[in-house]
Amino acid sequence: MGLPSASVSPEQVRSAAVLCTGIMGAAMARRIAGAGVEVRVWNRTRERAEALAGEVAAVATTAAEAVEGADAMLTMVADADAVESAVAGPDGGLAGAGADLTWMQSSTVGVAGTERLAELAREREVGFVDAPVLGTKGPAEAGELIVLGSGPSDARERLAPVLHAIGQRTHWLGAVGGGTRMKLVVNAWLLSLTAALAESITLAERLGADPGTFLDVIKGGAVGPPYAELKGRAMVARDFADAAFPLRWAEKDIALVLDALDGHDLAVIAATREDFRRALANAEGDEDMAAVLRAYAG
Repeated sequence: MGLPSASVSPEQVRSAAVLCTGIMGAAMARRIAGAGVEVRVWNRTRERAEALAGEVAAVATTAAEAVEGADAMLTMVADADAVESAVAGPDGGLAGAGADLTWMQSSTVGVAGTERLAELAREREVGFVDAPVLGTKGPAEAGELIVLGSGPSDARERLAPVLHAIGQRTHWLGAVGGGTRMKLVVNAWLLSLTAALAESITLAERLGADPGTFLDVIKGGAVGPPYAELKGRAMVARDFADAAFPLRWAEKDIALVLDALDGHDLAVIAATREDFRRALANAEGDEDMAAVLRAYAG
């Protein structure tokens, strides 16, 4: 059952193209379609988009076809290169863009990547909103993401049907780039926390203290954030197969934080990057990011 359709003003988007349909993009497309917005989807590997065939208006052969006539284009892929590949060129999303298109760029691409993509939008003369999201597979499926939006002030109201469908709340953070900068700050905190949790569980195992009991001790108190319970149990069980957020993306995201620092490293963030790099050498990149534990333990 879809979301109840909110009333849509003439200025708000009524149709949207979602590029691409991975873990997050597919869930967001379903939420937007369920809110009464006409959704067309495209994915480089068409079979992944076909899974949405009964839930969206159309599965397009090219990104340009998906975007043609749409009020909004949402990009949700791995990195800036993948976004550019999806939107540039004769078959890319921007080739199908009309004069009134608003591009909502929700991939985590870093400061330099956001500036590069915003320039593509300026060249094509389409509206651009920098809107990365907080949340993984579960919140995306439930429409409980937190959107970190930034861009023209009128874009928030125009995108309201989309924002309402995918998120529990939106923080509007000024000019383009504000959303990305806040996403990097949150990612630095979250990924550092995850790496520190992996080290604490490894320490417990090496000292002969039960790591499950460690999680019981901190659970529910000021020193035990809910994220420790969520990722810690997976670490203790070595259960990383059901990836809410893949390890390789987590390593990419912490690298973007360091890139934004432009050589002025912060020690904990730099150490966190090394933890994720070592883990990738000992784990599959598609495992959940809790597999950062593999930087220290089998």
